Amino acid sequence: MPATATAYRSSDADSVATLHRIVLQSLDDDQAADTISIPLAGKSSIADHMIIASGRSTRQVASMASKLAEKIKGETGRSPRIEGLPTADWVLIDAGDVIVHLFRPEVRSFYNLERMWSFGDAPAPEPEAPTDMSGIN
Repeated sequence: MPATATAYRSSDADSVATLHRIVLQSLDDDQAADTISIPLAGKSSIADHMIIASGRSTRQVASMASKLAEKIKGETGRSPRIEGLPTADWVLIDAGDVIVHLFRPEVRSFYNLERMWSFGDAPAPEPEAPTDMSGIN
């Protein structure tokens, strides 16, 4: 399997925490909006953390995703898998232990992943009513 398609999972809590910190710091540096982190350890085998954040435009979403992938590769050696970059309405970055969803606000509201993955631990934020669904396929 090529390195760019390899999902990295680690049982090392320190490397998971480091990756989680890298992702959150990168999104903060790029002024991501409404960033939340959902702990998945012990609840799902897909990852230890799922992070959901918004960008103001497709350009910002694409930029955040590209910078995040570069930062993860540079600091951990992992080559995260990226899906959705060409349209950048919803970009998924799979770094193995941490999965990141970056959205335009109206697309995020439509799919409402926070509610789907909350597991009842905490109330999910109420979604905003979409104003224009014409750009969603």
